[in-house]
Amino acid sequence: MPINRAPEAAHRRRRTHSAILGATLELVHEVGYPKVTIEGVAARAGVGKQTIYRWWPSKAAILRDAVVSLTDDIARTGGAIPDTGDLEADLKTVLRATVDTMSDPGYDVPARALAAAGIADPELGEDLVARLVEPPLRRCLERLDSARRAGQLAPDVDPRIAVEMLAGPIAHRWLLGDGPLTHAYADTLVELTLRGLAPR
Repeated sequence: MPINRAPEAAHRRRRTHSAILGATLELVHEVGYPKVTIEGVAARAGVGKQTIYRWWPSKAAILRDAVVSLTDDIARTGGAIPDTGDLEADLKTVLRATVDTMSDPGYDVPARALAAAGIADPELGEDLVARLVEPPLRRCLERLDSARRAGQLAPDVDPRIAVEMLAGPIAHRWLLGDGPLTHAYADTLVELTLRGLAPR
């Protein structure tokens, strides 16, 4: 009876894929993104360059998938927007988690490198917005839209603009290093934003 090797091969591919992503993140931390090379990633992951090029066309594409894998882990472990009925508390929970993530060197260093790469490569930048920026914004938008329908926000509030009022200052401070990202800062953003969006 023939042995089905497909599950074993699929497991081997996943393990190799993860090793390449992990090697990329390690090297970005150790030498900085500009000095990362495909050869270096291949050596660190213990694979041939041809294996990498079979899946990715460039080191920017590898870094993109590595950072996406980090955000997927975050989404699985706490990315959902809570709905306790207390909008202010729910948003503070989410924004506190957001500033914790963005302040973590494990995320901050590769995400900054990827943001720079996305500016240099508009096609990559569009892909980053679609895969990294829009999903959490959509989850927050849905929570705000639910709050508006429940009468917790003014009926004419545009949920998309409300989300941008919350997320924009955090992104600005993160990109420019213009002040610390703290829980107190996140709480103040929520309080000031909701004050302006409250029903009259």
